[in-house]
Amino acid sequence: MSAHPIEVARPERWDHPLSPSMLAEDVQWLLQQPPFSQMDQQRFARHTPLAEVLHNDAQLLHLNPGDVIFREGQYGGSAYLVLTGDVRIFLTPLLTQSAADARPSSRVGWLKLLAATLPGSRRRPPAGAADQRRRPRVATHTSPATNQSTAQPAVLGRRGAGTQTRIFLQDVPRMLTDHATSSVRTGELFGEMAAVTRSPREYTAVAETETILLEIRWQGLKLLKQDPAFGQLLDERYRSEILRNHLRETLLFRFIPEEHLQRVVAAARMESFGNLEWYAEYRQGLKRPAGQRIAAEPLIAEEGSYALGLWIVRGGFARLSRRQGAGHRTLAYLSKGQMFGLRELAHNFHDRQSVPLPYQESLRAIGYVDALCIPKQIVNEHILPFVRQADLPAPLSMPRYQFDQPVVDAPLETSEHNVETGLLEFLVDQRLMNGRQAMVIDTERCTRCDDCVRACAQTHNGTPVFTRGGPQYGPWMFAQACMHCEDPVCMIGCPTGAIHRDHDSGLVQINAETCIGCKTCAESCPYDNIRMVRSSDAHGRSRVDQSSGLPILLASKCDLCASRNGVPACQAACPHDALVRIDLSDISQLSHCVQRKAG
Repeated sequence: MSAHPIEVARPERWDHPLSPSMLAEDVQWLLQQPPFSQMDQQRFARHTPLAEVLHNDAQLLHLNPGDVIFREGQYGGSAYLVLTGDVRIFLTPLLTQSAADARPSSRVGWLKLLAATLPGSRRRPPAGAADQRRRPRVATHTSPATNQSTAQPAVLGRRGAGTQTRIFLQDVPRMLTDHATSSVRTGELFGEMAAVTRSPREYTAVAETETILLEIRWQGLKLLKQDPAFGQLLDERYRSEILRNHLRETLLFRFIPEEHLQRVVAAARMESFGNLEWYAEYRQGLKRPAGQRIAAEPLIAEEGSYALGLWIVRGGFARLSRRQGAGHRTLAYLSKGQMFGLRELAHNFHDRQSVPLPYQESLRAIGYVDALCIPKQIVNEHILPFVRQADLPAPLSMPRYQFDQPVVDAPLETSEHNVETGLLEFLVDQRLMNGRQAMVIDTERCTRCDDCVRACAQTHNGTPVFTRGGPQYGPWMFAQACMHCEDPVCMIGCPTGAIHRDHDSGLVQINAETCIGCKTCAESCPYDNIRMVRSSDAHGRSRVDQSSGLPILLASKCDLCASRNGVPACQAACPHDALVRIDLSDISQLSHCVQRKAG
């Protein structure tokens, strides 16, 4: 006989604020500071007023010189506004070890600290604090890059204890000498690009002086964009961060002199294609034939057209394809850091006696793509003269398109990693290349014994969190289990941040304490890999809403058995080695799996 249900209040959006230490007087003081003092509060919805956004989706951080705010490669869902002090952005790799994320120091003395560090003005701040007169905006500057081979490794220390522990960087002056950096000053925002695009941090941020920051989680950022001026600020910062930092991390540019690299940065332009919230269009597109789906994808560059520039994918996925008959054939998919057009531009640069070659393939956005375009003239003058031949793609021996000759129907090959194009097209059409930890089952090995399902259930309180079924191509079944996606669109609409990325591992996790059962993540997941299950207490009693009597639900999905040591329980339990986890955004892993079966 089941336990009697227990009645509880249904959880709400702001039951769990970002920081319980944010006080009402702090919020009132913030409302008197730019940019919040310049916002039109009438634009905010009645149930999400500006004051409540700041109270629940933001927190104040007090940092000492050297404190690490976040590190390169970490996932994060927050942006930071500098209220006072200076932050240094390290554009070259700084930390080689994982730095644990730390919460701010003790709440005691916040307003006293603000009073001591911020000059007063005509507006009266909360009791005990002084209002801030905004310092003149100082343009962000970048220090020159140095020889990284001579740079000494960073030394980290720890301050505080328990939840108040913070990682700090020792010998900051030496680190500033050894690394290319830029400064973020009072009144400036940083870190929002990774928060909005659900991508890893591209740099390490460290407090250069005693600094006070306002951390704003991405749910709050989305609400703050109801103010047009703040939305424009986000867009401008997003573009400037990309244009300033992206080239420094690309191997093609490693031997380019600094003065030439600056010309490249100045001329490069950022383009975006598609919609960040692409999952709705994807679901609708599944009803159309494959040829129509490809034709509907935003075109970045078209085969046969003049090679006007070098494209670098900054985020999302792009389809590389060729026309075949009345349709298109997928050759590969490009992800972050990969380039398009370099082969044609290099050919035209080194063979100036012949007629220039146009683009040999087409590039289309799959869902949403952030890309950078560097014009052909800039590539010829400031990049190719300094690039080693070994760093360029192989020459074109049989161009398909030439301006003075008809189209050559060169035979279509498999991808560069020997993955047949049919499988690539399947992965792209199903958007499975988004999966970083996809569960792939070899159905020719699988005996349907369900040992994997039972092992999953035993690990998750009796209820399995995946389904041994899903889309299939040949012998490969892509099971309905959370893939911990490259672009986890399930996170977009979560009002509490309950579904989030682990800072270091990148695994997509659900915090049962802050999940309010709104179903947004389950409805947003393009792969139907999130389920809503009944919530229960420690005694196994179902929780029901005390006002309606309806069950209270929680989101549930594969957590990759993060609490276990070793491989996930499902994979460990398979007696026939039929189940593997693959990063489908990395074609080499897929190629290894295919070759293993063929061997």
